[in-house]
Amino acid sequence: MDPFTRRTALRAAAVGTAGLAIAAPGVADAATDQARQRAFAAAAAEFGVPEQVLLGVSYLKSRWDANAGLPSRGAGFGPMHLTDLRTVAAGGSHHDKGTEDPRGDLARPALHPVEPRRAAPVAALQTVDLAAELTGASPDALRTDPAQNIRGGAAVLAHYQRQLGISGTDPADWYGAVSRYSGATDSTAAAFFADEVFNTITSGASRVTDDGQAVHLTATNVSPARGQLRALDLPAAARGDVEAPPGLSAEWIPAPYEKTKDGYGNYDKAERPQSQQITHIVIHDTECSYDVALGLVQDPTYLGWHYTLRSSDGHVAQHILTKDVGWHAGNWYVNAKSIGVEHEGFGAQGTWYTEAMYRASAKLVRYLADKYRIPLDRQHIIGHDNVPGTIPSTVAGMHWDPGPYWDWGHYFDLLGAPLHDWARHNTGLVTIKPDFATNQPGFTGCDTAGAACTLRGSSAVVLHTEPRDDAPLLKDPGLHPDGSPSTMDVADVGSRVAAGQRYAVAEIRGDWTAIWFLGQKGWFRSASGVPALGPAVTPKPGLATVPVYGRAYPEAEAYPANIPPQDLVPLQYTFAAGQKYAAGPLLPGEYYWATTFDPSTHVVVRGETEYMQIQFGHRVAYVKADDVVLGRA
Repeated sequence: MDPFTRRTALRAAAVGTAGLAIAAPGVADAATDQARQRAFAAAAAEFGVPEQVLLGVSYLKSRWDANAGLPSRGAGFGPMHLTDLRTVAAGGSHHDKGTEDPRGDLARPALHPVEPRRAAPVAALQTVDLAAELTGASPDALRTDPAQNIRGGAAVLAHYQRQLGISGTDPADWYGAVSRYSGATDSTAAAFFADEVFNTITSGASRVTDDGQAVHLTATNVSPARGQLRALDLPAAARGDVEAPPGLSAEWIPAPYEKTKDGYGNYDKAERPQSQQITHIVIHDTECSYDVALGLVQDPTYLGWHYTLRSSDGHVAQHILTKDVGWHAGNWYVNAKSIGVEHEGFGAQGTWYTEAMYRASAKLVRYLADKYRIPLDRQHIIGHDNVPGTIPSTVAGMHWDPGPYWDWGHYFDLLGAPLHDWARHNTGLVTIKPDFATNQPGFTGCDTAGAACTLRGSSAVVLHTEPRDDAPLLKDPGLHPDGSPSTMDVADVGSRVAAGQRYAVAEIRGDWTAIWFLGQKGWFRSASGVPALGPAVTPKPGLATVPVYGRAYPEAEAYPANIPPQDLVPLQYTFAAGQKYAAGPLLPGEYYWATTFDPSTHVVVRGETEYMQIQFGHRVAYVKADDVVLGRA
């Protein structure tokens, strides 16, 4: 491990032990609209629900946001996350779409999963129906009108309380109803959600929502009646061999490792970290419901990832031991050195994630990062959309989840590693850090190709060829080999950066900053970035260009006689003299030969070549360490 990576790891391990804090921007001034605060108070009074409980439940679902009436990744709507699976596609998976081979090992035939049948809606995912029956409001109003949505959520909570035969407005007596509101099907998950709600009530929270509403929950010390959970008669989760922190709702639902008529599925046995160091955690979304995802990962003809998280309550299912290699990222080098974490979601149709899932994911990822000494930064905690294509022909088919609406800034707050601006002046590096709520790029294609998406908060910042808003977007020859510019399609990452990513500054003009991006200067408004500290790489003197790779494989001489060398094929991009790119970890040249069902035949091929991971575009890439000079930007 190089000195910079070692220092980063030590710093990350330190911050990783910090407790989760309520991520709240703070109360706005008196001029900010407080209609939502009044809506919570009115609904609490109308249905006899303690206002703290109503606010706490809503915070764990949506952080009180309206999300422009759009569904969550778990088919939930509005501040109270009333669910309506009928209105959101229930089938498919992001692994079924595009041309990406999730295994990404060119030594084996490409793996192209078949789209599964759609799942029928279930009662637990149709709380909007119950809310409509209890309030008389229409399902459409409950989905799109925040005040009606809050009424609906209060009515459902009160209904659950009546079913338990409990009366009164003492918040402590609402633990059972809150547990049931989670939608959990086991007692562990229900308790996790309820405990997070009551922890929020005890800590208090204040923030301004995505539509400018100031909402405040006064800290109230409550000792909830946890014994009420027994009245729900929910089974305990089968924790089994699960690798997760204590207190997190998690169970073991194994992916099969078995032979099929076409080979075997749906992961590879390994002995990490003894065989290979685990260096990355890859954040995915499923683009299908949680239940569909569980069915897929248990199908030996499909593929495998390590964890799936449920949207409604943050419940975690583990499918593959972290020592083994999943087929999930579309790049075998990344798969062999990473852990894949899927989050329940429906692609562009569902554009936001619940707070319960963010919190559960952050607890899980912090645990894994601490276990494997993975630094908590965007060089090591990456999205599927940051994984590079393996060779030029696979670049266009790589996936783009979790997409531009994943709140990386909030996620790193929960990880205990906030995206700080460590420097106060131009350092030659910049960390992308837009204000999520007010940064609303005009993407297209969320529902219909070419149609405008509803404007809403995003982690993504769009790059231009010149320092003006109407300038063209950059070109990405991997995604657009015809030479046309990138587009504003929600899936097109060819001219887009995201919160937490770090880039080398190429130029500054007035209120605009240019960064080096895919061999070009990409301009964005400087307010969406902060000066950063860290190393950068440039071509060694005398080199006009440096090859850029999508996988960090060893030189041909390193392979044993019985293992065919993997070709070192550069990607179709140019890293020219005079350009700089932010440096990530120094990585060994390795190839995991695992083409048979018998793990005793698997071999880790190690070479002398070392690679530097760089932030080259929206995706990372690799350059040979001998081709570049590493220094401070």
